[in-house]
Amino acid sequence: MKRPLAGMVIAASLAVAGCAARIPAPLSSQLSLPESWRSEQRLSEPSSTQVHGAWWKAYGDPALSDLVARVLAHNTDIRLAQLRVAEFRARLAAADASRAPTLAATFAPVRTRTLAYNGIPYTTSLFAGEIQAAYEVDLWGRLGHASEAAAQSLAAEKANADAAALSVAALTANGYLQLRGLDAALELARATLDLREQSRRLAQQQFETGYTSRLEWLQAQAEYQAAAEQVPQLQRQISDQENALSLLAGGNPGPIARGKSLDELSPPEIPVGLPSALLQRRPDIARAAHNVAAAKAGVQASSEQLLPSFRLTATGGVQSTDFSKFLHDPTYLWRIGAAMAAPIWDGGRVQAQTDAAAAQRDQSLLAYEHAVRTALVEVENSMTALQRLREQTAQNEARRATAAETLRIARNRYRNGYASYLEELDAQRTLFNADVTRLQLRSRLLGASVDLYRALGGGWSGD
Repeated sequence: MKRPLAGMVIAASLAVAGCAARIPAPLSSQLSLPESWRSEQRLSEPSSTQVHGAWWKAYGDPALSDLVARVLAHNTDIRLAQLRVAEFRARLAAADASRAPTLAATFAPVRTRTLAYNGIPYTTSLFAGEIQAAYEVDLWGRLGHASEAAAQSLAAEKANADAAALSVAALTANGYLQLRGLDAALELARATLDLREQSRRLAQQQFETGYTSRLEWLQAQAEYQAAAEQVPQLQRQISDQENALSLLAGGNPGPIARGKSLDELSPPEIPVGLPSALLQRRPDIARAAHNVAAAKAGVQASSEQLLPSFRLTATGGVQSTDFSKFLHDPTYLWRIGAAMAAPIWDGGRVQAQTDAAAAQRDQSLLAYEHAVRTALVEVENSMTALQRLREQTAQNEARRATAAETLRIARNRYRNGYASYLEELDAQRTLFNADVTRLQLRSRLLGASVDLYRALGGGWSGD
């Protein structure tokens, strides 16, 4: 009788094995990578497909390196991302634990007072201890797929932590370079103020001696006051930028240590490589890829809920009505069993869950494709920005040289009485505008190099 019964169980299991929920077909990928970049000019020939992890050190500024290291150690966003990694590591451990046997122990002393058949009450004691063991046989791989989904989710969170670190490091480097740009602008404003003071003093002397009208002296005075307005404005912007960097570092508002000046900093040559290398570099792309893998495993685990589950159980224990016998000479009891359970009717709940999981899988696939395309656009924009900013800088240097020569001639003409102060004033404004544009272009050029580092992945752990 036992063999036919076992055969019926096996036959029923095989029959039910084909009853898993239907898995909708995934979307077909429409992603294609270009063979080369659109940019006309290569920045440098890549020596490898990897970007240095501590890319900010390429600027050669110890103050910048120390600031980024402090931010990476104390930034709130990075710490939150690391805590999410710890959370998903615990989820993976829980998923793996569901595939392992369970062992439990119970001790249940019971004392009862009841009536005998003759109506006389009597008291009994029962001491029992048991050890229960159970194990679910993952015959169809449902638990394995659940563990795989948890493992991929953990990998995605690790990549997300790397993406957070990359983003915060780039934000810090950009903020520091903007701070040095503001410092340079403040130096220019103070130098311009000194020049305006000299021009104002000269205009006053010539007015008092009768060489010029009071109008020219007032114009020189107005230009001096306009230059003086720039100093406190830039000082406020510097203070705001320092406070923003302090907040990034997880600290209170305060000053930021400086290193190289803006003129001493230069954008390093960055190896770009082929577009396909981004798939190995960018942590956000890796995160999207792990999310796709996790969603696929989740679809499999959801569909397999309709398949039968097999559970093996074993119980062993001791029992006695006397506590001393329970310790020294108890009655030994045991039982071993197996159970198979399979849903017969659930109203379509599992199929609906599977359809929802499949929709999430397709969403993650589209998110992955979008992440890749976004990365390509960011790299293209950063390379184009570097190229065009270099060209604009060259034109600005030529314009500034012309403006400086124009100012020299205008100043000599004014001091020798061949021209009015308006001619020198116009030349001063032209040179000042060229200097301001030069500082802005240099800051933007350095910022574009940081953006390119970030767009290329900038180096990340990938663990």
